[in-house]
Amino acid sequence: MADPKRLVIVESPAKAKTIGSYLGPDYIVNSSLGHIRDLPRSAKEIPAKYKDKAWSRLGVDTEHDFKALYIVNPDRKDHVKQLKNEMAEADELYLATDEDREGEAIAWHLLETLKPKIPVRRMVFHEITPSAIADAVANPRELNQNLVDAQEARRILDRLYGYEVSPVLWKKVMPRLSAGRVQSVATRILVERERARMAFHAADYWDLTARLVTADGESFKATSVAVDGDKIASGKDFDAATGQSKGGVIALDEAGARGLAERLSGRGFTVLRVEKKPYRRRPYAPFITSTLQQEASRRLRLSSAQTMRVAQRLYENGFITYMRTDSTNLSDTAISAARRQSGQLFGEKYVSPEARRYARKVKNAQEAHEAIRPAGDNFQTPDSLKSRLSPEEYRLYDLIWRRTLASQMVDATGNSTSVRARATSSSQEEVDFTASGKTIVNPGFLKAYSYGDDEDDEKGDTRLPELSERQSLSENGILPVGHTTQPPARYTEASLVKFLEEKGIGRPSTYASIMQTIQDRGYAFKRGQALVPSFLAFSVAGLMEKHFPQLVNYDFTAGMENELDEVAAGASNSVNFLRSFYFGGEGAEGTISASGGLKTLVDQELGEIDARGVNSIPLYTDAEGRKVVVRVGRYGPYLERATDKQREEGEPGERVSIPESLAPDEMTRAKVEELYELGSAEGELGEHPETGEPVYAKTGRYGPYVTSGEKSASLLSDQKLSELSLEDAVKLLTLPRLVGVDEDGEEIRTGAGPHGPYVVKKRDYRSLESEDQLFTLTMEQAKKLLAEPKRRGRQARASAPLKELGKDPVTSKDVTVKDGRFGPYVTDGETNASLRRTDTIEAMTIDRAAELLSERREKIAAGGGKKPAKKAKKAAAKKTAKKSAAKKTAKKAASKKKAAVKKTAKKAVKKTTKKAAKKAAKKSS
Repeated sequence: MADPKRLVIVESPAKAKTIGSYLGPDYIVNSSLGHIRDLPRSAKEIPAKYKDKAWSRLGVDTEHDFKALYIVNPDRKDHVKQLKNEMAEADELYLATDEDREGEAIAWHLLETLKPKIPVRRMVFHEITPSAIADAVANPRELNQNLVDAQEARRILDRLYGYEVSPVLWKKVMPRLSAGRVQSVATRILVERERARMAFHAADYWDLTARLVTADGESFKATSVAVDGDKIASGKDFDAATGQSKGGVIALDEAGARGLAERLSGRGFTVLRVEKKPYRRRPYAPFITSTLQQEASRRLRLSSAQTMRVAQRLYENGFITYMRTDSTNLSDTAISAARRQSGQLFGEKYVSPEARRYARKVKNAQEAHEAIRPAGDNFQTPDSLKSRLSPEEYRLYDLIWRRTLASQMVDATGNSTSVRARATSSSQEEVDFTASGKTIVNPGFLKAYSYGDDEDDEKGDTRLPELSERQSLSENGILPVGHTTQPPARYTEASLVKFLEEKGIGRPSTYASIMQTIQDRGYAFKRGQALVPSFLAFSVAGLMEKHFPQLVNYDFTAGMENELDEVAAGASNSVNFLRSFYFGGEGAEGTISASGGLKTLVDQELGEIDARGVNSIPLYTDAEGRKVVVRVGRYGPYLERATDKQREEGEPGERVSIPESLAPDEMTRAKVEELYELGSAEGELGEHPETGEPVYAKTGRYGPYVTSGEKSASLLSDQKLSELSLEDAVKLLTLPRLVGVDEDGEEIRTGAGPHGPYVVKKRDYRSLESEDQLFTLTMEQAKKLLAEPKRRGRQARASAPLKELGKDPVTSKDVTVKDGRFGPYVTDGETNASLRRTDTIEAMTIDRAAELLSERREKIAAGGGKKPAKKAKKAAAKKTAKKSAAKKTAKKAASKKKAAVKKTAKKAVKKTTKKAAKKAAKKSS
């Protein structure tokens, strides 16, 4: 009897390809291409028979137990037919989607869509290796309906939230915005931090750094902490709201610090106290989704979305276990593999005497899952895979591998030492200095997992000499050091993920998409790795806080996650949960249930929302009594200042646009005045002498410019809008200027790019030495320049980096900011990535540059961009060689084709004639 034919359906084509290579000819392996069906995404996707239903807009029948209207995604219809055809050839169906709530829901949707009449098995695995796949086939299980219900409730909850609240934002703030259960809370978190930065007042303070030397010549640095027993102020001793010292401390200014240093010069020091404490650090738990995102951000400068895409590829190609997990659990085989390999590589003395097991990191973690680790029973080392992985894949695998090995190694141990020393100044002031350091005795797990870790990297330790109380020291230089207090740091993707996880808001599998959404919607942009909220985010957060406070309450949002977990565990009913959320019911005071539910709340609040009010962010009242506010308009944010009287009488205030790259906390009084000064120069300069059309001076998102009719031109680097004359503007509007037409009939022009003047002939560019040449370059000079060999970028003056950033954490190559024909870009010498609209050269950091370069490499790998410069050059050379060969064969091919066409035509005529003759003969008989 023949073996049964089995159809295995996974989620992605890449996974299908890998698994298909492990299974024999009796298996057909295909993918669902993600979700095979979902709620309608737009009105046109709603089936005709439901269009007249009041609830069809939502895609959920709220009156009948929240029954969802699912449709097969339009772009999946042909694929569904293919799956049905393959199922007709099979004797068994294996649903092999991921073992989480979403994967379970996809399996259920496949059942509902395909309606199989053959036996169905639920096949689950946490890694894609031959043994894991074989084990999964041999041990299938039933579909877990509780997980399906929990995922469906989550999907419906998000649809109700988004489809009821988003239209409020469209009407009161701006079209095409969105609200979301976790997204709106994340936006609020960013805005709250930016408000704290805007309210922050910086303070300057000083202290002293002394280099102290023992009798044996060993030296170390110490910092001043007290004068005559009174504490010298440090950053935490200043009030963030006023910038004033809190009292009870000595706030040294520059003069005071320099005077004290002079009075201590040449004075002897005595050790007052030496304190030694044992240092012990346990290894980190293996990675879960959120900690992987945090570490990849901190060490590799990858965004959450990039991390998950790279991890997905590693998983689908069989290198790591499933990357969406909130469990720190390791299987027995994984623990054995980690212990065995760490012993082989670092020595048995570094392996923990007993297997280490880690308590779950997150409440309701799915312990059936493992932590993220290398796949298989014997881990492959990163170096053995280097040739098969992209730079990002290699570094992320290396991180996961090291973290897994470290989790089974011994603690790092050593000593922490702190020293206090005193000197008496020439004015008899007793000044105390302190120093602290750490000595690692046994590096333990740091052997595997120490690089790049600021907290534990022993290379960063301050080494102190052996010291004892009452020991004499001499000074070898006392330096006054100035400091400025810093506002609270903005959230990065990593720190925001950590905050959400600690608060129990959302789930690890959703964080990457949340980070992407808040940027795609314009609620935040990147500055280095920091997430800077926009003024649009201020409007949205302000509206939500005032009118829907329950929906952006941290505890309420975390509580919803707990209720969904109870549904997944079978302890709660999903319909009751949704009914309470949407229509209201029993609940604590102030919750959405007690407020009558989401539907009632939206209906009540919509008419109460003052659109002008929520789109106004007050800054301050100036000396002339004018209130300065930022307003969020449909075309972007702008400043407006007006007196109360002007507002009451409906007079428009003075307005000026705000550059996109400006962060809210940079909207200081000085910056406001600068923007108004720039804006005051706007207006009509006069009539164009040739066209008669008015010429205007304006400021826009990208800076000052002039415009007349359909022509516009940016100002040159040495020009100011306030000093611009009509003659200057008309001159600018001639750009790009026609220098002349050469012998080939090609135009030669000069023009000003975003970062420099150039001359061009048919896309062949050369840089000009100065902006004056834009208007003075002659045809002879232009030809001479264009005849010179093309230099990469701009040599001499322009090819010098605009900024050196450091080494790329992924490729270890030096990264710089350079000036290109199409604007500034970052490069590691092989890959180039343009800066985004909200990026500035001044604010560019290695963190942000590394992220841009990683995104670019991904795009190139996926075929969505040009290859790196070196490869592109090679390819171009090959292309040129092929071109000449192609030209030689073109005529030959054309004549062959002509002959073939003639031959085919003759054949067709002959065939038709024969057919006609045959037909006639048949008719006559």
